[in-house]
Amino acid sequence: MNFLGRKKEGRKLSGNILFFLIFFVFIFGLVFFSVVEADFTSTNFKLENPINIISGEQSTSPSFKYLSTTSQLVQGQSTSTNFTQNAGFLYFPIATSPVLSATAGDAQVVLNWTSAIGILANITSYEVGISTSSGGTYTYTSVGNVLTDTKTSLTNGTPYYFKIRSFTAGLLLSESAIVSATPVATIIPPPGGGGGGGGGGVPPPAQTGVIFSGRAYPLSKVSFLKDGQLALSTIAGPDSNFTGSLTNLSAGNYNFSVYGEDKNGLRSTPFSFQVFVTSGATTNISGIFIAPTIAVDKSEVKKGDNIAIFGQSAPSSEIVISINSAQEFFNSAASDNNGIYLHNFDTSVLELGNHSTKSKALKNGEISSFSNIVGFIVGTKNILAKAPEKSDKCDLNEDGRCNLVDFSIAAFWYKKPLSEEFKLREKKHLNGDGKVDLVDFSIMAFYWTG
Repeated sequence: MNFLGRKKEGRKLSGNILFFLIFFVFIFGLVFFSVVEADFTSTNFKLENPINIISGEQSTSPSFKYLSTTSQLVQGQSTSTNFTQNAGFLYFPIATSPVLSATAGDAQVVLNWTSAIGILANITSYEVGISTSSGGTYTYTSVGNVLTDTKTSLTNGTPYYFKIRSFTAGLLLSESAIVSATPVATIIPPPGGGGGGGGGGVPPPAQTGVIFSGRAYPLSKVSFLKDGQLALSTIAGPDSNFTGSLTNLSAGNYNFSVYGEDKNGLRSTPFSFQVFVTSGATTNISGIFIAPTIAVDKSEVKKGDNIAIFGQSAPSSEIVISINSAQEFFNSAASDNNGIYLHNFDTSVLELGNHSTKSKALKNGEISSFSNIVGFIVGTKNILAKAPEKSDKCDLNEDGRCNLVDFSIAAFWYKKPLSEEFKLREKKHLNGDGKVDLVDFSIMAFYWTG
């Protein structure tokens, strides 16, 4: 009897040990896999994953409140017939707006556009839209991942309107401003000979040129560089829109850069693009969206204090401000009727050390490129930022700065014979040896102001 009793007790003990082993493994596995994912901490409790509230609302605990959302495991769109749910980073990207140019020909229009720059996505295709009225219905055709298209079989003398849309994996990201062009029949001169009669004659050939249009800052100066040299300056209107034209050009490829200057003398980053100009035709380039200017009020800011980030852009625009740190922070501000924007950033979230900030503008579905990058230090004291000092060296366009505009000018003349006009600038602002080489770029690097 004792032997049998002990045997039963042994079986019971073994069963208890097995139960506790299984329970320990279960608890260990749950905690392990929970901690691997992530956890939420509080001074009062610790919440470990995976804990989900499927309803997408809040828990009913009397001690704390846990909010949740409904989601899905895979990236893409749900297949529900009653509602639509998008999941994954695919649904959060944006892209800059392409800049479209249109060159009219005989019963055709040649379209060229700049690349849209995607953020959180790569551009995979473009669509070309065409209409016979600016506000009318556009017919879109996918052209793939290319930057040019020719519309043929058009009616001469009829204005056509075009726009470009960019896509990633079938998702629309951005579209260009509308540009128009009117096809015109090629004029063939009559055979020579015969004299006599007056009054007739062959109409003069159409001028070869380029018309630029876009938006900068209200009443700001907008400058255009052609192959690295200043070719045109104009003033934007109170609504920030500008138009400029260059005529009497020779047919061929040109590198153009456009930049704006705000009311404080700050310059934007240059917007650069290449255009082929057709002989006897005017090429329209629209949708140029000049990047905002940007500055900060402190070169060093005491950790925990605010740093003011400000500049100018188109009126009533949304300004996206990026603060580059170990973790990149994005904030937004709105520009006023004069295009001025201001954002006071709390530096308590930044670690001590060097940081930088930049901005871009969004308006009516168009997105500018990023501004210049401005650096600052998070430290133990506040030091006000100083205006950049003017220097003759490197300042090829003589605006008191040494920046990308001067670099673009020098890059154009790199290892090329200099024009008589540029020889004088090279002598004054570079090393004066009558050529542009690596020595000159070293000088630019030393005097660089940005």
